[in-house]
Formats: sequence, C-alpha cells, structure tokens
Amino acid sequence: MADSANNSVDTAKNYQNVLNEMTEVLRKSGRDSNACTLIAVSKTKPVEMMLPVYEAGCRDFGENKVQEIMDKYDKMPSDVRWHMIGHLQTNKIKYIIDKVYMIHSVDSLHLAEAISKEAVKKNVTARILLEVNVAKEESKFGVTLEETAELYKNVCKLPNLSVEGLMTIAPYVEDAEENRQYFANLRQLSVDTGIKKTDNNIGAELSMGMSGDYIVAIEEGATFIRVGTGIFGERVYVV
Repeated sequence: MADSANNSVDTAKNYQNVLNEMTEVLRKSGRDSNACTLIAVSKTKPVEMMLPVYEAGCRDFGENKVQEIMDKYDKMPSDVRWHMIGHLQTNKIKYIIDKVYMIHSVDSLHLAEAISKEAVKKNVTARILLEVNVAKEESKFGVTLEETAELYKNVCKLPNLSVEGLMTIAPYVEDAEENRQYFANLRQLSVDTGIKKTDNNIGAELSMGMSGDYIVAIEEGATFIRVGTGIFGERVYVV
C-alpha cells in the first residue's frame, strides 16, 4: 500500500512535465521529437503510483532489482516495456530474460555470456547496453572508456544478444553542467567504437541522464533518459 508521502505525489502531472521539457530540449537541439525516450524509474514505488503514469502515456519503466520487476510484471499492463537499469546478478537473469525490453547494465563479458546463455534457452534475443563508468567512480559499476571497445567486440560474438548501445550513470552533482563532459565522452565513445543500432543502423542508443541532469544529457545526444525522483518524488525506504 502506498504511504501518505506517496499519495501526495501527482505522478501523472510530473511525468507530463518531464515529457514536455524533454520534447522542448529536443526541439531546441534540432533533434526529432521521438529521438529520446523517457524511462520512468519506478524502483521502490508501488504499482498504485505507476498506473497514473502509464495512463498518461508512459510505456517505459525502469527497475533496479529483478525482484521488483517480478512483483510488478503481472500487475501492470502487458504492453509495458521493462528496462533493467540496476546491477544484474547472473543467477537472476533467468527470471527476467523474457520479460524485459532492455538490459542497460551489462558491465562484463561474464555477465554478457550468462545473458546470452539464458536468451538461447528461452529462444529470445536480449537487447543490451554496455555500462561504462565514464567518470571512473569507485562506487559505480561499469567498464572504463578504454575497455569498452574490447568488450563490445567480444560481446558481439555471442548468440541471441543485440548490443544496442551504451549506458552511464554520471556523478551526483549540484550543477548538471559538471556532467556534460561525461555525456559528451559517452557519445564520442559510441562513435569511436562503431556501435550501431541493429534495427536501423543510425547509431548507438545512449542511456544517460537522470532527474538532476537529463536536460544536459539530451543536449549531448541521450536517446534514453532515466527519471525517478522527478516523476515519483523522493524514494521512501522502509527499514
């Protein structure tokens, strides 16, 4: 059950506000209005808060934990596209391999091999992004800029995987401009690495930008932004 703090959040209105802002930034940047997708990051939030966002038009929801996807999967409409954006343990892949639209957090060949193995078992093609720790923060997962090309080359050899692009989690900063360099670096890396979206061959997906810095990320070429607090409010953890 949603608590009183959750009940006070107008998630549909917040979603629409972020969507409008995203569309305006795309326009000012000379990009198509559909060039970037807003992922509503619903981690720790109940279905009661997600449904108004869905009804407002959102079909892309992001979760950090496999268990949350499993808990919410049958409670949300079937056309939701689930994005696994958190660190993924190999022993949990089997539970979501045929349920998620995309896995954003592939940070090792070992993990990619495990995803490939489960995708073959379920006869599905797993869309994945390679997670890059552009800022080299010790607390974050992801390969370095220097390691990405080799990982990409090796992952592309695996069956039932589609490498769609790159993802990064930028540092938490008060001034979003401080993260522009990291977003620009990820975009340049996608060019240097030669990653192409397999469906239309027009370049890599770039999953970058969150509630505090998504405007800068869009300006630097983001094709997915992951917004949680900006839509659902602060996360409430039960101890």
